[in-house]
Formats: sequence, structure tokens, C-alpha cells
Amino acid sequence: MLYHASQTPNITSLEPRVSNDNVPRIYFSDKRENVLVYLSNAVEKTCKEDGFVHTGKWQKWASYGFTRDGVLQFDEYYENALEETYAGVSGYLYTVEKTDAIKPLSNIPHAYFAELPTPVTSCEFVLDALEALLEAEREGRIVITRYADLSEKMRKWIRDTTIDEYRNAENAPDYRYFLKKKFPFLKDLD
Repeated sequence: MLYHASQTPNITSLEPRVSNDNVPRIYFSDKRENVLVYLSNAVEKTCKEDGFVHTGKWQKWASYGFTRDGVLQFDEYYENALEETYAGVSGYLYTVEKTDAIKPLSNIPHAYFAELPTPVTSCEFVLDALEALLEAEREGRIVITRYADLSEKMRKWIRDTTIDEYRNAENAPDYRYFLKKKFPFLKDLD
């Protein structure tokens, strides 16, 4: 069984969509907890809550990776990022059967993709994404590192990377808005 997260209800067949990689695909994980982070997009949520008007495709934000053991590790790149992104957000976890049309992603642990429509076999409603993530953390299925616990080296990397991201996002006004809102040190850049 493979999992896919969405805020769209009543899906019976998952359709390939273009993401940050510009290839129409559907992404899955064989670990339920790994798809919980896709129930909310911090860029989209921040912009919509602030009334920022955007008509294009929303830029994705992902401050997570994987431990050496392949466990999802979510890092807060700014204070309260976890709560601000996921608290009160609901969504759906869809499951599909693994078929020959679904291939593993070589660079992401427990991840798979399909380039063809894929029928849904079941659906789970998640009332609060934050609660689901915290439960997965308590059970040791994911690791969450709070901003206050990040090393100085990591904070410097976040700062340097965020400045580069901002400078390279000239065609993504939603992303630039989000970055400036969450990282005040960017306010003088333009």
C-alpha cells in the first residue's frame, strides 16, 4: 500500500500534476507518516492568510529531509514553523495499490511516483495535520527539530540558503512574499 496526501476530497483516481520538478507525476510513500507534511504548503497558507493575491502555481516549501536510517526529519527553519503551517489544517490521505506502473524514486527514501492516473483504494480524513505529525513524532516514526534546537551552523546555512533562494525567485512573487514574511533579515533585499 502506498500513500498520497491532498486537501482535495472525494478523489477516486489520482492524476499526474506538475510540481517543482516540472514533470507531471503523482508522488507516493510507503510510509503514512512521510506524506503528512504534504497536507499543507507554508507558502500558499501564509499568502492566503495575508490576502496576498497570486494567480499562478504555488511555490512549494519543504524544510525536511531524511535521517541516515531513512526516517523523515522535519526542521523548523523559523520559529513556530510547524504550528503555523499545520495547526488546524485538515486533509486526506489516499492509498493506492503498488503496481508495475509505480516506480521508486532513487533519491528519496520510501518514495515512489507514477506518470499515469492511479485508482484510489481508500481514503483517511486527517482532522489536524499538526496533531498527526506530533503523534508520529511521539511514536518515533518522524523526527522534528524545533528552531530553538538548531545548531548555529544550521542557522547560518538557513540564512545563506534563504538569501540565495530569495535572489533566485524573481519569477515567484508568492515565494518571495513568504520568504520576506518569515525571514525578516531579507527585508532590505531587492
